[in-house]
Amino acid sequence: MQEFNKHEIFWHSRRGMLELDLLLVPFATEVFELLSHPDQMLYSELLEEEDQDLFTWLMQRSAPNDPRFEPIIQQILAHSSDSN
Repeated sequence: MQEFNKHEIFWHSRRGMLELDLLLVPFATEVFELLSHPDQMLYSELLEEEDQDLFTWLMQRSAPNDPRFEPIIQQILAHSSDSN
């Protein structure tokens, strides 16, 4: 089973685009460790996607091509709305 370095996940969550950073960094620091291992893997895979794609998915302007990302995107958005 793959172990994740929380520090690496944090730095990969920092995208340099304010809108993405406001969603991904708190999720990485507050939720990532609580996720199931499959969800951690999915989040890690999500971070490999292009910023433009992440932006449109997280702003709910389009759906990801890979439907596996949909649940983790919903968790990120739910965490953001719970934090506000």
